[in-house]
Amino acid sequence: MEEKIYKTMGSTGAASLAVGICVLTGGIAAGILLIVNGARLLKNRAKIIF
Repeated sequence: MEEKIYKTMGSTGAASLAVGICVLTGGIAAGILLIVNGARLLKNRAKIIF
């Protein structure tokens, strides 16, 4: 019984680690895209005529 719990905890830990890495990668990518788009908007701000 203890061995089954040990294996379950190991696979759950590995899955949590994998999900955490995916979320971290997605967050970094989203942050970079936001910074780049914001910089482009600020750069072209003077060209906008209302």
